[in-house]
Amino acid sequence: MDSRLYFTITLVVLAWLSASTCNATNHTNGTNVTTTAAAPTPTLIASTTVAPALVYNDTVSALEANLTNDGCGTVRLCAGQPSDCNPANSACTLLGAKAKGGNVFEFLLAGESEGYLGAVVSFDAALGGNDTTYICFNDNGQIKFTGASLENNVLTRKTVNANNVRGKITGKKMQCIFDATVDSSTARAARAPDAALGVVSGTYNSSSGSFGAPTTLIKTDPINLSNPNQTVTNNAATTASPDVTMTT
Repeated sequence: MDSRLYFTITLVVLAWLSASTCNATNHTNGTNVTTTAAAPTPTLIASTTVAPALVYNDTVSALEANLTNDGCGTVRLCAGQPSDCNPANSACTLLGAKAKGGNVFEFLLAGESEGYLGAVVSFDAALGGNDTTYICFNDNGQIKFTGASLENNVLTRKTVNANNVRGKITGKKMQCIFDATVDSSTARAARAPDAALGVVSGTYNSSSGSFGAPTTLIKTDPINLSNPNQTVTNNAATTASPDVTMTT
């Protein structure tokens, strides 16, 4: 066979084989290509779940160290009489509230009383409209704790959402600290609403278990309890009230 003819036939065969291979490859790729759909973006839904209220427990554990005004204005909202009250080294009255999450707060209450001190939380500008009151009182030299409502200058015992109470009495100096769930009587929110704070004081009769009428030592305007860095003014005009017996 002529060498030129043989070379031509060889080129034709190679060209045919190349075309067949290319077509096979294209066919294979066309049948095997898979398109993956993008996964849907998840929708984030904000949780509106409110933590359950604290369970009432009036057991008082020993408070080892004196309470101070450390943290007031930075991590704790404080109202004092006088305003720079430090109960660790002076005879004064101090109420503090420290946010612990949601509508749970750690309350600090210190002052001088031979009977009781009460921390009042009011959801209006006035104290005494069925307002929740947390009372630390001197029962024959032992500090005890109870919840109450303050209505028309009368304290009536009630169960409150508070626990983890620690306290001590030294002479007339009374100090206690406790956790409490703060919520309005109309609706609970994920955050405690603004509230006015107050401190009341009075006598306690350990024989009858009765409390004298409250004298207001501290009274604030409604404030955001979760914001420690704000100016708090004491609007109380400290005057004695006529004796009233606490009902049970």
